[in-house]
Amino acid sequence: MFKKAIVTAAVIGMTAHVAAQDRVLLARFDGAVGVDPVANVAGPVNADGTFPNVRLNTVRGVNPAGPWTISSLKASIYTDGRITVKGRGLVLAAGNSIGQTAGQSVFATLICEPAAPFVERSTTVTGVALEPNGDFRIDDTVSAPASGCASPVLLIRAASNGTWFAAALPKLVDDDQ
Repeated sequence: MFKKAIVTAAVIGMTAHVAAQDRVLLARFDGAVGVDPVANVAGPVNADGTFPNVRLNTVRGVNPAGPWTISSLKASIYTDGRITVKGRGLVLAAGNSIGQTAGQSVFATLICEPAAPFVERSTTVTGVALEPNGDFRIDDTVSAPASGCASPVLLIRAASNGTWFAAALPKLVDDDQ
């Protein structure tokens, strides 16, 4: 009985190891930038102090939230759709609630197309709650594109309204030297 248990454990361990080795990386991200909601202000200022030509910082069809900052982010997405994201310090970057999370929950969206139409491949949109210090972890799946992901953008978004808080910085697979 003992030998059977050892053999079973060894087979399960080897199977898990082989499955992990067979997983192919689709995209990897290391670092992120917080959202600045305004991409551009052009033209003169109105008499009331407003700007008539403000362009929002919309990324691949996704509208921005207010100003947020993020300390660090690491993410991996595999061809089987598995996604893991570890974020630190995602907090508000303006107003009276600066440095706080405002009780937000977040989800991740991968967009591979460089031009419209964009396909949003998202984790569970109910999201994961931000910890009080802005840390979060996502371990979920997305619909992996059949033809690869030549122009990956990974957005961290608000579960409450879908706006984006942070954009991950792509990391080349052979960029470890």
